[in-house]
Amino acid sequence: MMRPLAILYAALLYGFIFLPVAVLVLFSFQGTLFPIPPFNGPSLRWYAAVLSDARLTSGLVNSILVAVVTSAIATLLGFLAAWALARFHLPASALMRGLITLPLTVSYLIIGMGLLIFFNWIGIPKSLIAAGIGHVVINLPLCFAIIYSQMGEHQANIERAARDLGASEVRVLLLVTAPMMWPALFASFFLSMTFSWDEFLIAFLLTRFDTTLPVEIWNLLRAGLNPKTNAVGSLVFGVSIILAIIFEVVAFRRRPT
Repeated sequence: MMRPLAILYAALLYGFIFLPVAVLVLFSFQGTLFPIPPFNGPSLRWYAAVLSDARLTSGLVNSILVAVVTSAIATLLGFLAAWALARFHLPASALMRGLITLPLTVSYLIIGMGLLIFFNWIGIPKSLIAAGIGHVVINLPLCFAIIYSQMGEHQANIERAARDLGASEVRVLLLVTAPMMWPALFASFFLSMTFSWDEFLIAFLLTRFDTTLPVEIWNLLRAGLNPKTNAVGSLVFGVSIILAIIFEVVAFRRRPT
């Protein structure tokens, strides 16, 4: 009796989560001007329209650039912070760990508004660079948490052995610690890309002329119902799914015994 109820509950739960996405993807292949029933397709008309739209393609390139660069910076800074706090006895280390992970508990809207006020105060204009700094701020705590959780005592023993054999601290970090931590580094990078790729609030607040793809989608929606929004939304969802799958494979794959 419980098994059919569990299956029904799971079906309803996943249907509630994925039905809007399924409708979005389905009507992205709608051949008519209005993305409403009945379905008339399949057609790649609106995907072609998206790829021929200069603003959307520019936003796509900007999103990829910001996601890759900021994820790399956040992963590097998170790795260095995790290594320092895991391997050295620093004063108030617990407080520093708490401060690094604090942005995980703060709304993106609050972070974006705070960065906007701060950048206006120091004279940094709205731009992709400003949005990139914001993405580093929100992704760094996540990268730190992932990498710090994977720094175990067995790795510290290998690092001590390398120092005993004459390796400098820099060589230990680059040639011993980083290779041992590559799954965590890889997962941090791709998870950061997933969040940065479709982030809207910070990009909306901190960019002006050169914007990311989510901001361009919002601009499309402001003009009313547009069938191109289904196509570009499906592209964003597809990239996010690919990045999430890569993260899952790297972070949770079983090591061969």
